[in-house]
Amino acid sequence: MLMSYRKNINAHVVLIGFTRYSRAIKISRVLTMKLYMPQIAALVLMLNSAFVSATTSVLFIGNSFTYGYGSATKHYRADSVTDLNKEGIGGVPALFKSFTKQVGIDYDVYLETRGGSALDFHLDKKSALIGSQPWDQVVMHGYSTLDSKKPGDPTELVNTVAKMSAFLHGLNPQVEVFITATWSRADLIYQTDRHWSGTPIEKMAIDVRAGYNKAAQVPYVKAVNAVGEAWIRAMELGIADTNPYDGIEFGKISLWSWDYYHASNYGYYLHALMAFGNLTGLDPRTLGENECSGFELGMSKHEINMLQQAAFDQLIRENKVKAAPLKSTESTYPKYCGAM
Repeated sequence: MLMSYRKNINAHVVLIGFTRYSRAIKISRVLTMKLYMPQIAALVLMLNSAFVSATTSVLFIGNSFTYGYGSATKHYRADSVTDLNKEGIGGVPALFKSFTKQVGIDYDVYLETRGGSALDFHLDKKSALIGSQPWDQVVMHGYSTLDSKKPGDPTELVNTVAKMSAFLHGLNPQVEVFITATWSRADLIYQTDRHWSGTPIEKMAIDVRAGYNKAAQVPYVKAVNAVGEAWIRAMELGIADTNPYDGIEFGKISLWSWDYYHASNYGYYLHALMAFGNLTGLDPRTLGENECSGFELGMSKHEINMLQQAAFDQLIRENKVKAAPLKSTESTYPKYCGAM
């Protein structure tokens, strides 16, 4: 017995049966697909837009303290980030990208850097590049002494942070701006006739932080990224040497490079850990002692673990993260990071 019914699709009457009308079924499917193609296309576009918007864009603006002068960090995984100046820099931004990738956070990471510069340079010479798109987050800093001509004076820093933050806010009213307070320079402390000569190692970092605290009071700045104080935490933990001029104590690392001014791989690694904690709100220790970028840069498990602890100690002091260290009962060997 023939069992059939009529179904109206786009004014086409299709007879559907269980046995004799298989061709009619195929025609019905084709017509149905054509009917819903616009809706399917719209759904694909909507899902694609949602995926794109889920990626956070971050721009690092700085100088050699961001691009990693004096270390292998400078060109580390440069293909994983976008250097707006097309100079092949990886630096701290590439380390940050690696950390976020390892914890499953999708970031598009960009950088715009120039050695020896303060923020006024980027405003005057690089505003077209910086203004090429709106940014979700921006990490930036000025000259290492606050002012190259007036060491310790934050006036120019405050002014330029205000101008740059306003510019970034004009691109995206929801932008989060982080300003990085940098480290104590050994060359300005242990050599004579310098602004911080003869002072305790932490004094310059504290002075620089005070300047950045003033700059953080201007509109649109979310927080200070306290890298210099994280260096002090590493020294307090006993992993980092305090004076490279008298040799590196056995079992410790030097956070400075060969010029005792810029950072070593260790110093830049700690810099990137602080950016990671501040921007994501995650405990840097979630990366674990087998964190792959540290391994690729030649660090031991102990060194990686202690630098993560130093970053955490500074972040928790400022209530930036909640304690969530990676706990593993397995003894495993670090592996390379793979594709980013």
